[in-house]
Amino acid sequence: MSYSRKLRVGVIMGGKSGEHEVSVISAASVIKALDRKKYEVIPIGITKTGKWISGTQTIKILKSQNSHKLLEKILLPDPNQKSLVAIKNNHFSYQKPLDVIIPILHGTYGEDGKIQGLLELADIPYVGAGVLGSAMGMDKIVMKQLFQQAGLLTPQFIYFTSNQWPKKKLAIVREVGKKLKYPLFVKPANLGSSVGINKAKNKNELIENINEACQFDRRIIIEQAVANIREIECAVLGNDEPLASVPGEVVPGDEFYSYKDKYIDNKSQLIIPANLNKKLTGQIQQASIKVFKLLDLAGMARVDFFLENNKKLFINEVNTIPGFTSISMYPKLWEASGLPYAKLLDTLIKLALERHRQKQRLKTSYSLKPKV
Repeated sequence: MSYSRKLRVGVIMGGKSGEHEVSVISAASVIKALDRKKYEVIPIGITKTGKWISGTQTIKILKSQNSHKLLEKILLPDPNQKSLVAIKNNHFSYQKPLDVIIPILHGTYGEDGKIQGLLELADIPYVGAGVLGSAMGMDKIVMKQLFQQAGLLTPQFIYFTSNQWPKKKLAIVREVGKKLKYPLFVKPANLGSSVGINKAKNKNELIENINEACQFDRRIIIEQAVANIREIECAVLGNDEPLASVPGEVVPGDEFYSYKDKYIDNKSQLIIPANLNKKLTGQIQQASIKVFKLLDLAGMARVDFFLENNKKLFINEVNTIPGFTSISMYPKLWEASGLPYAKLLDTLIKLALERHRQKQRLKTSYSLKPKV
């Protein structure tokens, strides 16, 4: 992939999300790996309060949360500019246009279609799924309903809102007892990185875990735990004709692959490629591509599975902006499939530009032809 000049690549990180810190770690790895011979990299940070900042010290500032030290720069939904706007003493100045953006925003306000909508309005190419795919891939309830409608096996679940919980607590607990069996997983519907997710082995733990989940989201999902499982993940790359990587296996160091296990204790193990027979490997890759197309995804996604007793395959969920450090599962799976980290980023940028060109060819106005 060659260009007549360096592409100006914006990398957005942080955000108003419970996954703010994880996002900054992923983005720092991406920024470090981008080839400076090809790209001029523009770090763009969103603080926990929603303030947009940019500059060479963006990562350091986000980690310290002293955003007053950095010039505020925002992105306007203006397709004629395609650039950040610097704000100083109530004066606005447009920066150089951005050629493409890599949103490394995990969780709400970044992985759920909101930032993608802004980028669509600004008419800037961006890596990853669009508004619809991002929204469906983020909402565990909608996602699993689509899995069921497509005939894909996923763990049984019920759901309700955090507003319903205090009013209908007894009725919800009874419904859980009627439709599901312990142990259960209690999850906020719209968060990732296992934030707010807990395992409940009895009614008291169920109530305690729901109370915690309600602090993170307005919709709560409770899932039936699958026994005797292996956690298998598969990376997908592409647009309309996506490819699947070799599958990998996560061996949790905790009781399940929790936030603490992922980012604090570091006791979990990643086995790449997973020790699977050829038939299971093919099933996982085919199911991953089917899910990618079902949710109308683009660019990248990681599809997570539960393999019960080495026979029965359940689809757990999809991550449209998976963890992206050099040791995260998504880039490691592609590295094992023959595509190293820096080349993976090149491919994602190429896919973003390709999809944007396709959209540019679509008509945005319509007029009836006069009758002859």
